[in-house]
Amino acid sequence: MKSRLCALRIGALGFVALASVSHAGAPKARSPLLGTWALEVARMPVPAEARPKSVTITFAEADQGKWSTKVDIIDNDGSERHMGSAYTVNGAAVTIEGDQLEADTASVAIPAPRTMIMALAKAAERRPGSTRVYSVSEDRRRMTETAVSWDDNGIPMMRTSYFVRVARK
Repeated sequence: MKSRLCALRIGALGFVALASVSHAGAPKARSPLLGTWALEVARMPVPAEARPKSVTITFAEADQGKWSTKVDIIDNDGSERHMGSAYTVNGAAVTIEGDQLEADTASVAIPAPRTMIMALAKAAERRPGSTRVYSVSEDRRRMTETAVSWDDNGIPMMRTSYFVRVARK
């Protein structure tokens, strides 16, 4: 009886070890945040003449375990703004390349698979820019951005923007 119990324990340990190896070798699931997202401009709570023509955000995996964000804005007058950065998702601050009208520094964390928190600042002016929380719907087709910023008197304000996933070509 003891030898049978011992054999069962060894067999169970072997199964657990095999399951661990199989799981460790399994491909990592693609984050639902990754991809290109287009702002639903018509849903913006501002007059049509104040809205941009388009805004796209692309979240991608970059080299050495980093991620990158690229933002492309076409204003209603046809002018373009482009900005981006590459970062680790551990909250470390990085420089934003390109247009720095709103911010020149970003830090990013991903506390849950469908949620990203991005803090933006104007480091050159030593002031916060905004904090943005991106959350992807369960069907992975829609993304909501909640942006928190402060007015000139330090009063916090929030706005919500809605994005749809752009199909891969």
